[in-house]
Amino acid sequence: MSAKRAQGFAVIISSPSGVGKTTVTKQILKKIKKSKLSVSWTTRTPRINEKNKKDYIFTNKKKFFKNVKNKKFLEYAKVFNNYYGTPKKAIYDNFKKGKIIILDIDWQGSKKVKKIIAENCISIFLLPPSFATLKQRLVNRHKKDLRLAAKRFSYAKRDIKHWRDYDYVIINKKLSICVESIIKIINYRIFARDLDIIAGKKIKNIIKIK
Repeated sequence: MSAKRAQGFAVIISSPSGVGKTTVTKQILKKIKKSKLSVSWTTRTPRINEKNKKDYIFTNKKKFFKNVKNKKFLEYAKVFNNYYGTPKKAIYDNFKKGKIIILDIDWQGSKKVKKIIAENCISIFLLPPSFATLKQRLVNRHKKDLRLAAKRFSYAKRDIKHWRDYDYVIINKKLSICVESIIKIINYRIFARDLDIIAGKKIKNIIKIK
């Protein structure tokens, strides 16, 4: 199936660790009925309250790289010494159903996905209100391991440099405003795409008549 002809739509949401991407994504999934989360494969250990096949498909490196060899992933990347991959079949199946697919992936994955399904995809990068706020969030998250918090902050500063590669950049200062801004962007871009499709069909019909 050609991704270019699909009626579905993909929304990439990326951010450095600690910005609130997971919370934002969950809110969008609640508010948009046609939305569907792209459940990534990962080799990392599940966190507390995470469920297999709902939050991620947890696997080992052997199975993960078997999928890589068999070209089962739309993209895959190494993040914090763990591997993450976006399942190709699930994306295309949901495109056929006209779903709005939310991809919670990093900047590496975003670049790869945009090249493949560019016409039916937008990318959004979330930023923290400030570096000080981000640092405090990471410290609060990793109170028992401040070295890990410092390492994540260092990686975050590196990841933020990639914001220019995205279609939209939103500062996540207040959750509700951030979520509503993303929903407005999604609705606008889908409307604009569908309008282009309709206009294109009309132009073709006019040419045929002449």
